[in-house]
Parts: sequence; structure tokens; C-alpha cells
Amino acid sequence: MKSLIIVESPAKAKTIKNFLGNEYLVLASKGHIRDLPKSSFGIKIENSVFIPEYKIEKEHAAIVKEIKAAAKNSDEIYIATDEDREGEAIGYHIAEAIGRKIETLPRIAFHEITKTAIVNSLKNPRHINIDNVNAQQARRLLDRIVGYKLSPLLGLKIQKGLSAGRVQSSALKIVVDKEREIKAFKKEEYWSIDALFAPNIDALLVEFENKKIEKMSIKDEATALKIKDVVKESSFIVESIEKKTRTSAPQPPFMTSTMQQSASSLLGFSPKKTMGIAQKLYEGVKTADGVSGVITYMRTDSLNIAKEALTAAREHIKNSCGSKYLSEKPKIYTTKSKGAQEAHEAIRPTIISFTPEIAKKYLEADDLRLYTLIYNRFLASQMANALFESQSVIFASSNAKFKANGRKLLFDGFYKIYGGHDKDMLLPDLKEKEKANLKQVEANLHFTEPPARYSEASLISKLESLGIGRPSTYAPTISILNSRSYINIEKKQIVPTEIAFTVIELLEKHFPKIVDSGFTSSMEDTLDLIAEGKKDWQTVLGEFYTPFNEQITKGKKEIQSVKIAAPTGEKCPECGSELLLRKGRFGEFIACSNYPKCKYTKNINTQPKKELVKLSVKCPECGGDIIERISRRGKFFGCSNYPKCKFISNNEPTDEKCPECGGIMVKKLLKKGEVLECLKCKHKKE
Repeated sequence: MKSLIIVESPAKAKTIKNFLGNEYLVLASKGHIRDLPKSSFGIKIENSVFIPEYKIEKEHAAIVKEIKAAAKNSDEIYIATDEDREGEAIGYHIAEAIGRKIETLPRIAFHEITKTAIVNSLKNPRHINIDNVNAQQARRLLDRIVGYKLSPLLGLKIQKGLSAGRVQSSALKIVVDKEREIKAFKKEEYWSIDALFAPNIDALLVEFENKKIEKMSIKDEATALKIKDVVKESSFIVESIEKKTRTSAPQPPFMTSTMQQSASSLLGFSPKKTMGIAQKLYEGVKTADGVSGVITYMRTDSLNIAKEALTAAREHIKNSCGSKYLSEKPKIYTTKSKGAQEAHEAIRPTIISFTPEIAKKYLEADDLRLYTLIYNRFLASQMANALFESQSVIFASSNAKFKANGRKLLFDGFYKIYGGHDKDMLLPDLKEKEKANLKQVEANLHFTEPPARYSEASLISKLESLGIGRPSTYAPTISILNSRSYINIEKKQIVPTEIAFTVIELLEKHFPKIVDSGFTSSMEDTLDLIAEGKKDWQTVLGEFYTPFNEQITKGKKEIQSVKIAAPTGEKCPECGSELLLRKGRFGEFIACSNYPKCKYTKNINTQPKKELVKLSVKCPECGGDIIERISRRGKFFGCSNYPKCKFISNNEPTDEKCPECGGIMVKKLLKKGEVLECLKCKHKKE
């Protein structure tokens, strides 16, 4: 008879089967085989006890039948699901579905899917950790309570199809709050005084008339021009030259959140895409020795590294780069992530000899890009610090001081693995007290910038810093907000929709805990305590459910409906349903009555239609008419032959030709007044 090993993923099953002999049968549950029902609340509450009514979904019926049959004919049954709370719970549900007690089933766990790891885990089995199972059950039931009770209330008071969630709504408030900051922002004018000293040294004014000059010190043009005039007439010397040696340390290996952030900024991957590729790399890809997992488990908030992996990495660095590139002693990193509990290792390559150069032969393009990012980050984390010399020069007169900065790389250290570093910014050799030649001084206008919207990566960083969610929830949370039309992702920025403001305003007023990041974070801490056996999961559910359910009952009666939906008499161009006139935070808009199945909307232009204004000047590219147009960003000028001709200008073209190149001159408004500027050579004429 064979031994049965049960995992979640078919790819994982295939890889493990590749390492073991014919005495093992490896089957995949294909995720959770039991869950709360989709069509009902699914939680029975009796005498303050919460009883989940788990069901085996139709799509899992066949695999459960296959596992049951295989279990009857097996000497031993091993649960080999992922080693986190989700994996522990999947193992528990498998045991329940096939009618076995968890105490009778050996549980094997590993952070990497390699032959060594699998064989070692079979030699050292344990049992399913019921505390971890209960922590996951508590999370699942809490999420069901919030979603099932609160979502219908939003539909009743705002519009059908809306949803709420314990983590989802807290994350949405963060996005909405950022948009509120942006809309409340008022830009401020400030000026900088920039100088050019011989031979070509850029410097910034840092002191004037014994007062320190900071970014916002100079508030208006008059003050800036006054300072500029004084500086122009001043004589300068090199007052001081300072050189300091500083080090730059490598970053720690990846955990889930930092991998998603780096993949977003460096590779342009969405968190969802990153996790999909990482899953493939973890579960098994082709290598020189067959199919194997080439990275460790990708849902982790730990920075721990196995001793064997650390030794292998340091040996590889020594052999490939030389001893001087190896850190003096192994670098041990600790996570700053709030409540880091769920996994035991950082994300790293499992086979250090499977370098990116070798991996090119086996991995698809995007898989290789992410693998290279993970591999290099891990290897660099054990390399020597880079060494720089920072340079600072102060140019001084009787009434002003300018500062110039430079930098020179002395030793590349960990940068060697990345194949590059920031360019040197060298200052020329100068001597203290020697005369400095001021070649140019400018007063430059600046405006403060509004806060930046979150990207997917920066939102994940924010959620992590606040302790909201865990590695397995970051990407799905953003996906849910997007699929529910609470956010749009425009040019990699997260923009909340009209309905998001309405939902958050209602929740802030009537269910403040649900959108409070502090409460959501404290609940994660509570779930950690359940996993550690320090809190009872049923007690936690009861403490949350009773006051929350009272709020729901009260809300049904007392929350005033904000539904505003008047029929327009028009049909939706996408699905044929009736279009409704709705009112949002930014005015009225038209939306499909079949929301959320159909997400068609259109803005209402309440301004009278503007007649197109044709200029006398002809298009410099095709000879067509130039027309004044209006967009959301304001007035611009374009060719009437668009889209065949793509000529466009934000400044009004004129009949005048450039005296330098014959190009078309446009009107441009500067601080000192209107000037003409050539579109082609940028020649200016006042």
C-alpha cells in the first residue's frame, strides 16, 4: 500500500511527486475544500457559541471523493499544506471532509519545495496546530459577520451591490482620506536662490544676513529678487570644505510586502501579478535537475534565514565576487512589521547555484525578472557595505552662504551584484579661503506639491505599517476594492470613486470601528493571541458580534437613506438596462441601474457647450486649421485634422515666425509677463 500526501495545489503536487518514489501518492485539494456557504449567513449561534456551517462546494465534490478513496487504501496520510494559518486550516478541513481526526494525521511542513526539504519533513512530522486553525476560523467568521450584516445595510441606505469588509473598508478609508488631503491642499509659492560658481559648481543659498534659509523661507518674488540683487554684487570665497566617509548598507531579503513594492516600482508588476509569478516559482519550475521550487514560501512577514541557506549564499559570494565583498559576519535581519507572526523565513532562492544566468534557459521572461529580483536581493543582503565619500563646500560672502554637495564611490560593495550604482557627483579640487568666482545667480519660483495618491505598492506599505491585514491579504484587498468599483487605478495611482466617499462617510458616522485602522490592527493582534493559545476564539467572536449586531439593528431604523436615483428615460448602451441620475460627491452623474453587474457611468456636463474657436494660424505640421479646445485640464490648441494630425500645444499659436529657425511662435505667460516662444527651437521674444 502507498502513503498519501495531500497538498493544496496541483503544481505543488507534481513537484513533490517528482522527488518521491512510487510508494507515495500525491493529491491536491485545489485550495479550501470546505467553506461557509455562499448563499446564506452560514453561522449558527447557540448559547453564545458560534458554529460555522461549512459546506463542500460542488466544484470540490469530485476531489473530496478521490481523496477519501485514496485514504482508505493508504498506510499513512500526510497533510502537507502551506505552513501558515490558511494552510493549517485547509489541512483541518481535509481531515474533517475525509472523516479523520486531526490527531491521527501526521502534518508535514516546509518553507521550500526541494527534495531535501520534502524528505526532511517526512522524517519530522507534527500534528495540525488547532490554535492556528482557530485563529483562521475566527478571521473567516469575523469577515463573514461584517460582510453579511453590513453589506445589505449599505445596499438599503445607499445603493444595491455595495459591499463592506473588516479589512477592505479600513483600507478604503485610507484611500479616501488621502484624496481628502489632496482636495484640501492649497499650493504655496516659494523661491530658491541658485548659483553657479566656476568652473561649473551648482550651489544653493543656505544663509542670508545671518539667517538660515530653508525650503519655504523665501515666500515671494520681491524678497527673492532683492536677495538675488545683493548676491550678484557680492564677492565670495571658499569658506570650508568638508569630506566624510559614509557607508551604505544592503537591504534585507524580501518578505511579501517588500517584494510586491519592489516588483511594482522596478518591474511594473501589479501585486496580483507578482504573487501569481511567485506562486509558480515556489511550487515548481523546470531546472537543470528537473522540476523544483526555486524560491521559498512567498506569503511571509519574516526576515529569518535558514542557517544552511546563509552558509550557501556566503560561500557563493566568496567564490564569485571575492572575500572583500563578503560582510565580515553573517547579517541577521529582524522585521519591523507590526505583529509579524505567520511564517518562518524570508523569500529567498532555494538553490543558490541556480543563478539568474542559468535560469534564463528555463524560465519565462517575467518569471525570470521576478526571480532575478529575489535572487539578487538575497545575495546582496549578505554582502559588504558600499563606501562613499561625501563632499560639501560652503561659498561665503559678507552677507550670504551657498552650499554645494558632491559624492564619490570608494568601494561598490553590494552594488556589485546589482551591476550599477548612483553616478558620482564629483566636486573639483578647491582650496579653503581661495576666491570663488560667481558666474551666475538665479531666483527660481516653485510651488508646493499636493500629497501623492497611493500606488498599489505604497498602499500595501501603509497597510503593513499600520498592522492592517497580513501578507496573504494585501493583494486580494486591493483587487476587491477595484472589482467593487470603489477605486480606479489610473496611471498606477489609486483614485477613489464617487461611491467610495458616500460609503466611507456613512461608515465613519455609524460604524467608526469598522473603518478605524487602530481597531482593525488590534483585531489582528487578537488573532495572533488566538494562534498562540492565549485567547479563546469563541470569546473574541462574541465580544465583537453582540455590539456590532446591535449597531446593525439600530442602523436599519435610524440611518437616513442617501439614495438619489431618478430615472432618465434612457437605456444603458452596454447592457440595455435603465440609466439613473445619481448624485455623488462631485455633482450629478448618470449610472446604470444594473450596477454592480454593469459598471457603465457617464459624467454630466452642466456647462453650456462651447463653440469651437478657429484661429487664423495654420497647423505647422499639415496646414490644417488650429482650433481652441477645452479638456478637464483646461484650454489647449490642436489641429482640426485630428486624429490624422496629432499637433497639440498648451500655448496659443500665432502667425509670427521664429527669427532663428522659421518655426511657429506661441504665446507663453511667464512671471514677468507674456512672451513669444518658438515651438521648435524655444527661442523667446518679449
